[in-house]
Amino acid sequence: MSGAEDVPCDGVVEDGYAAGPGWVVVASGELDQDTLPSLQEALAAAADRHPVVVLDASAVTFGDSSFLNLLLRVRRTTALRIAAPGEQLRRLFALTGADTVLSLYPDVPAALAS
Repeated sequence: MSGAEDVPCDGVVEDGYAAGPGWVVVASGELDQDTLPSLQEALAAAADRHPVVVLDASAVTFGDSSFLNLLLRVRRTTALRIAAPGEQLRRLFALTGADTVLSLYPDVPAALAS
């Protein structure tokens, strides 16, 4: 993945970028079954090419069960690290127990340094 042409960009997923040992996917807004396809494509493409994928979730305002399901599927194919999840996402992860299986970090640099 060398640039913007490799990652869908429709307002939910920003351009991804290479960093440290892997690839950073930047998502924003509300992530549910209607808005998830571009994130799914970006994460799958990154997982196919990189051993480490960081999801920068700092601008994600909402995630539903389909978003959570996507993260759990992707973590089976690559070292997925979730950076800077907001309060709503942290609550979702805690309520479902996903915080015990997902790798959560306070920010992108911490996720890349791990």
